[in-house]
Amino acid sequence: MATPVIMPRQGQSVESCIIGKWYKKVGDKVTVGEDLFSYETDKATFDEAAKLDGEILAIFFPEEDDVPCLMNVCVIGNPGESVAEFDPRGTEAAPVAATAPVAAAVQVAPAAQASASAAAPAVDLSSIAISPRAKALAQKQNVDLRAAARSGPKGRVIERDVRSLIDAGHFATGAVGTDFAAGTAGSGIGGRVSVSDLDKTVVPAAATQATAAAPVASSYEEKHTNIRKLIAKSMVQSLSTMAQLTYNASFDATEILNFRAKHKKAKEAGLTEAIGLPANVTINDIILYTVSRVVKSHKMCNAHYFDDKMVFFNNVNLGVAVDTPRGLMVPTIFNADQLTIGEISAQAKAHSAACQQGTISPDQLKDGTITVTNLGSLGIESFTPVINPPQTCILGVNCLTTAFKLVDGQPVAYSSMSLSLTADHRAIDGAPAARFLKDLKNALENFSLLLMK
Repeated sequence: MATPVIMPRQGQSVESCIIGKWYKKVGDKVTVGEDLFSYETDKATFDEAAKLDGEILAIFFPEEDDVPCLMNVCVIGNPGESVAEFDPRGTEAAPVAATAPVAAAVQVAPAAQASASAAAPAVDLSSIAISPRAKALAQKQNVDLRAAARSGPKGRVIERDVRSLIDAGHFATGAVGTDFAAGTAGSGIGGRVSVSDLDKTVVPAAATQATAAAPVASSYEEKHTNIRKLIAKSMVQSLSTMAQLTYNASFDATEILNFRAKHKKAKEAGLTEAIGLPANVTINDIILYTVSRVVKSHKMCNAHYFDDKMVFFNNVNLGVAVDTPRGLMVPTIFNADQLTIGEISAQAKAHSAACQQGTISPDQLKDGTITVTNLGSLGIESFTPVINPPQTCILGVNCLTTAFKLVDGQPVAYSSMSLSLTADHRAIDGAPAARFLKDLKNALENFSLLLMK
């Protein structure tokens, strides 16, 4: 029987999601576990898999549509079954074919395509909204753009639309037209000519001259992702509404380096598993653990600031900045002050992996009380981290350097690391912020004593 597929709700705070890409089209057979479409919140991307076998009977929303959670997105069932009762757009909705993905919209019988191309004059590209990359490709391959799906922003033709037309055999008349396509061995579906086939074919001199004369695009556009929009909005809000001030201090990292080296030797000797120690502890894990303990004694730094009040937290929800291909994400280690260093290490790594893969739950990306961001691996010696509102602090971690101190009148080299604390001066005066940084420095220099608490 026909069964609707709904837009999932990823986290209690998510009201709607944007469809990213359809992997299937109307008429395709699907089996349990096959991906149907991707969708994204403002923080993460997910794939929705089929939960039953059948055929795609209807698709109600195209790519880039913002769809409310729990609303019907498509229908899976047996051919001929009615889908009207599942259509969230009502009885006046457009035909199903109009809502099919781009790939389906351009698939027409090859004979009909050739006939249409032969009968039609070449299209003036200046009359079509088209991206520079798409325009260059269309001119190079002499593509007939009248059947373009125009899947870009505001109905613009983009490169993937042109490549779909090439694969489907939509060529304008002229030097590179239907005759050229017909004389080319097609390796695509159903013997269609693909881009790779065209690349292997010798192009007539007239076409070569036309290609040489075509202007080369000097730039191209990419639409902002939802996460980039969110980052931009949050950073502008942060810098325009807060009185941010950054404090820098360095500390002797000998103690934490010795701890990590000792842990590494224990792991190599097989002791970590035998006595229940974490498998791998990084310098960042050590700093996260230390922050979770020290900040509890500095309530102004573990708080949220609002125009009419401050909210103080009894526990530490530690935000950990993660660099991903989609942009900066800050997952939260909840109640970090109650976790062991091994538990903090495990959660930090799991959250980072989920962010990288785009599978992090939106509920894990909120309610942090203080954030740590580490640029040490990139060789940064000092920077000004930007606070994630409504938090009052963010701690920047920098790289290891070699410093010198006098011991019995003689210079002695040691490993030094610096910290950059940005605080909201509306909430925290200079002295309290400096005291937090001083206590953090002392705890790191005496890390083995901190573990005894």
